[in-house]
Amino acid sequence: MDTNVTFRGDLNNGSFFLRKTGFTVVQHHAGDMERIAEDMHGHSHSSEAEGKKRPVRPTRDGRGNTSKDPNNGGSSNNSGDNSSLILRSHAYTMDFVGANPHAQRIGEKPQQGYNNYFIGDDSSKWASNCQLFQVITYKNVYPGIDVKYYSESGMLKYEFIIQPGADPSKIAMKFNGVERLSIRNNELIIGTSVGDVKELAPYTYQSDIQGRRKIDCRYKIENNNIVRFALKDYDRASTLIIDPTLIFASLSGSTADNWGYTATYGIDGSFYSGGIVFGSGYPISPGAYQTSYSGSGAPGSYNMGIMKLSADGSRRIYATYIGGDGNEQPHSLICDERGNLVIAGRTNSTNYPAFFKNVIPDMGGRSGTDIVVTKLNATGTALIGSARVGGPGNDGLNTRDSHKDGPFQLISNYGDDARSEVILDAAGNIYLASCSQSGDFPTTLNAPQKTLSGLQDAVLIKLNPNCSALLLCTLLGGTGYEAGFVLALNPANQDIYIAGATTSPNDLPGSKIGSKQSVSMGGLTDGFIAVYSNDGSILRQSTYLGTAGTDFIFGIQFDRNAFPYVMGTTTGQWEVVNAKYSNKDSKQFISKLNKDLSGFQYSTVFGSGSTSPNISPVAFLVDRCENVYVSGWGKDIIGEFTSLAGTQGMPITPDAIQSTTDNNDFYFIVIKRDAEELLYGTYYGERGGTGEHVDGGTSRFDANGVIYQAICANCGPPRGKPRWPVTSGAWCCATGWAPASGGGCNLGALKISFNYSGVGVSVKSFLAGNLDSTVCAPATIEFRDTVRNAARYEWNFGDGSPEIVTTEFRQSHFYANVGNYRVRLIAIDSTTCNIRDTSYVTISVRDNKAELDWTYEKTVPCPDLSLQYTFRNLSTAPASVPFKNNSFIWDMGDGTRIDPAGTSDITHTFRDVGSYNVRLILTDTNYCNAPDSTTLKPAVRVSPVVVANFETPLRGCAPYDAVFNNTSLGGQTFEWNFGDGSPLSTDINPTHVYAAAGTYTITLRAFDPLTCNLTDDTSYAITLFAAPVASFSFTPVPPIENTANVFTNSSSPDANRFLWDFGDGDTLITSSRAQVEHQYNETWTFTACLKAFNAAGCEDDT
Repeated sequence: MDTNVTFRGDLNNGSFFLRKTGFTVVQHHAGDMERIAEDMHGHSHSSEAEGKKRPVRPTRDGRGNTSKDPNNGGSSNNSGDNSSLILRSHAYTMDFVGANPHAQRIGEKPQQGYNNYFIGDDSSKWASNCQLFQVITYKNVYPGIDVKYYSESGMLKYEFIIQPGADPSKIAMKFNGVERLSIRNNELIIGTSVGDVKELAPYTYQSDIQGRRKIDCRYKIENNNIVRFALKDYDRASTLIIDPTLIFASLSGSTADNWGYTATYGIDGSFYSGGIVFGSGYPISPGAYQTSYSGSGAPGSYNMGIMKLSADGSRRIYATYIGGDGNEQPHSLICDERGNLVIAGRTNSTNYPAFFKNVIPDMGGRSGTDIVVTKLNATGTALIGSARVGGPGNDGLNTRDSHKDGPFQLISNYGDDARSEVILDAAGNIYLASCSQSGDFPTTLNAPQKTLSGLQDAVLIKLNPNCSALLLCTLLGGTGYEAGFVLALNPANQDIYIAGATTSPNDLPGSKIGSKQSVSMGGLTDGFIAVYSNDGSILRQSTYLGTAGTDFIFGIQFDRNAFPYVMGTTTGQWEVVNAKYSNKDSKQFISKLNKDLSGFQYSTVFGSGSTSPNISPVAFLVDRCENVYVSGWGKDIIGEFTSLAGTQGMPITPDAIQSTTDNNDFYFIVIKRDAEELLYGTYYGERGGTGEHVDGGTSRFDANGVIYQAICANCGPPRGKPRWPVTSGAWCCATGWAPASGGGCNLGALKISFNYSGVGVSVKSFLAGNLDSTVCAPATIEFRDTVRNAARYEWNFGDGSPEIVTTEFRQSHFYANVGNYRVRLIAIDSTTCNIRDTSYVTISVRDNKAELDWTYEKTVPCPDLSLQYTFRNLSTAPASVPFKNNSFIWDMGDGTRIDPAGTSDITHTFRDVGSYNVRLILTDTNYCNAPDSTTLKPAVRVSPVVVANFETPLRGCAPYDAVFNNTSLGGQTFEWNFGDGSPLSTDINPTHVYAAAGTYTITLRAFDPLTCNLTDDTSYAITLFAAPVASFSFTPVPPIENTANVFTNSSSPDANRFLWDFGDGDTLITSSRAQVEHQYNETWTFTACLKAFNAAGCEDDT
């Protein structure tokens, strides 16, 4: 084991190893990896081929049948030609010249779980319980300079944090083992034998109260292998960050045509996307809620496809279909703080999974389309609730359901027929903006407008958190057409603001007294805002917002002072007021209104100055610093939609991710508070092709200014790799790329952090690592800032204890007494635009804990070999709060969930023998420990007969730490005899230390009273070898400058292979004991090392 290596991480095509003064990268040949994957695909793999060494013995399948162990047979290549399995690799190192070799190493953002490394037979090279971190920081690598490492999208990333007064010119990165270094477009190109590695241009900035200021920074190469940074003027009294720009972009990986509609974010930065899928081929996850396509199968039929990706886009967390026998579309997504996903859209299926139609008036499905709101659990395996709302006409469909029929009034862009938005309040209630053409749409009794006024009206809906109660359903419209596209809650009073487009000239409902615009300006369409009380029973106010042209509002947001903002497009001359930054005659607008909607605080336009809009906007944000963000796409891809001018000529900043466009790309813009200046502008898209777009729906920015954008991408004939630019390590391509059959599209998932949102804070409470705000007394609760971008924190735990001021984003606090406590966290960073931010969380400490317990038994007695078991709930509740018939869920560990469940016995038949982690889950929130669950240790081992078996390497080097993997079928208790006279062990998977070389016979005995044979045993022998003794000397002593050193190998006679490491990057592998001569090329202190190996593979070093 190399003690210089402190951390390791995975790359898309290799690994990296962090050392005390730098790192090592091992890069594999991408073509070799692809060829090996293709060669191995579809073939069986033997244990020996995979590098495992396990005993070969006849095994029984748990039903009494005997067969050869399948893991010891077969071959991945029967031809004998292994040339296609050759993997070429290249390793290179980077060392910080003159760096502090004793820099403090800090692991940040710890992850759940740990890694074990049991590679090869030499246990001295093994490591276990290795903690996982997202970020590693090396403090004071140079005086006042820290280095932060992390792996993003399959790439090693690192940034330098240069404290005030520190000297960045000291940073010198020496590359060894590379073929060449060069600079191209301010990107560092590292040449290796397996391809070039590219370091992105160094994004360098300083922050102050005005925001983030970019500093000009470039690479420079000295002496062919040393890289430094060339910096222009910067404030040496402020912290300087040198950070390569990061993004992730992935495709869904669907082999069926998959169009992109909508996306949102999770509390942990995970990425949720929704689109439509035309048949089988969507990459569903094991245990997904709906694992197969259920549409009609007719040409053009589709279901929803919902996918969750990890925060870095490298892993699919889950993917599922949702739909019935017709067609479904997702229009908008929102995730609650527990990771449950709310999906809003439309359906025309007769059997869409809507659980609560008995509560919501069952008027859907008679003709046309209906509005659906569905809530998917955090694992994507089950629905929490689902509702369907509709009348006899088209609902959730803006104006028309085909491109050839119907009026055009409220459709300006391709995809406008599928616009709507869903949001949540703090209690988890669900709000939806949409539209209806149904004459008897099922409005609620508290609706201000109960009947359709024109040919199409806007719709405002409010549901409870599990979609089981319709709290509000109202229409909004005049004599023309209306569509509700977006909505927001006023942070001051929770009033509902709905916005969209209207053709009603002067009879839009709602008081216009004091409003900005009381009637239409005479254009084809106008934008509108309508304000409702939170229960929806009162329509307080409305206003038109428009010109003499065609106007649409596609976004509405509030700042923290409760000022409303709108964003949209126009074909007229939108008013520009109090704005330093604007693009003359442009057709995308952003306006900040007075709180009473009486006028504009400021209003501006951006774009190319064309006569028509450039983009179709799909996401909008006002951040905590009052900067505004917009995303959108252009140009229209369907011939009949020709309203967009395209993305050519949009304002772009020098640090853009993509500074050129083919006029058919996505576009992202950030404008500084009060429209003072352009902060950022970039394109993103492929060159040529059909062009990126969305087919409907909304995407989102999170509060930190990170875009989560769904895109209909990579359309066109199939190719060997994606045309749309995905990032290295993206989920879609990590294990190979399979394009949509027949040349369809893939949903593109794009996440970009713009880093302008200032300091933020969002405090959450956790119990035992799980998000929880109701706990049992006494309790120690962990609180975390889930934003984690502050320099300092002030904690108040709401129980009278002293406040804590710290730089730590997490704190634990003990509560002894029952009560409700409001915890306050203030995050502070004086260099940001807002300096401080405050967040609260209320926790409830109670004393009504339910005690969970259960047991199980084989249902049918022996000699019957069935796999049916009975499970008995033995839980006890407080006397005052008895369990109900829906207090529990049984998770059987095989994908089956029995939900809901009470305390009655249940029976379950498993499909096959094996070990199953069966869980009894308490979901009833009447108890302070809900949600809670319990499993049995060991797991439920399902087998009619017990079969003892285990795995362990058969050879090793003494002293030896043996690790035993228990693979028995059945078995409740176990007894291990290690063959060396030591005491017996009853652990399930024990470890054992053998001090001396020799051969040892290990015996495992398994006991299981629920099986028909009750007990079984098995034995294997392992052989351990002594290690050689490594030894060497060198001359001259002491070393002399410019004189070669001669190294003499005096290792023990059993050593037959040697590895010399001279400490300067040069190594030598040899089987010769001859003297070795080595010349050092510089004056320094070097540590030379010799490793000696014997025929058994055992080693020693000195």
